Amino acid sequence: MTTKLQRRTASLRKLHLLQTLNKPKSVKRSCSIINVLLHFYKLKVKLEEIQREYQNLLKNIRIPKEVKVEKINGEQFVVKVACNKGGDKLVSILEVFEELGLYVVQARVSCRHFFSMEAIIGVGQDQKTSDMKDITDAVLKAIDEKQSGEQEMLVT
Repeated sequence: MTTKLQRRTASLRKLHLLQTLNKPKSVKRSCSIINVLLHFYKLKVKLEEIQREYQNLLKNIRIPKEVKVEKINGEQFVVKVACNKGGDKLVSILEVFEELGLYVVQARVSCRHFFSMEAIIGVGQDQKTSDMKDITDAVLKAIDEKQSGEQEMLVT
C-alpha cells in the first residue's frame, strides 16, 4: 500500500504535468510577438522624429549662390550653378541661354536638397555673347529674379 504522502506527491506531479500541458504556448508566443511589434512601433516613432529633425535642418540651411563658367574648347562652355531650391530656376536659366544665343549640349540637374546644375553649352550662330563674364552675370541675374519673386509672393 502506498502511503498518504506518496499519493499526495504523485497527485501533485500529475497536477503539475497537467498544468504545463494545458498552459498554451501560444500565450508565450503572442506575448513575444506583442513585444516585437511594440519594439517596431517605438523604432518607427524614433525614425519619424529623426526625419522631422532632418527636414527642419535642411530648411534652415542656406546655400550661397554659385555660378562658375569655364571654357572647354573653342565654342563650348561648362556652366555650374548651385543655390537654394525653389521656383523655376531651371526655366529661367534656360531662357537666359536662349536670349544669349547659346544652346545646351548636355545638362545634369538636381534639386534634392538644393538646386544644382552642370551644363555644357555651345555658342549658336546668332550669338549675342560668348564672354564667360556675361554668361555668369546673366545666370546670376536669372537666379536673383526668381528668388526675389518668391520672397514677394511669400510677403503678400
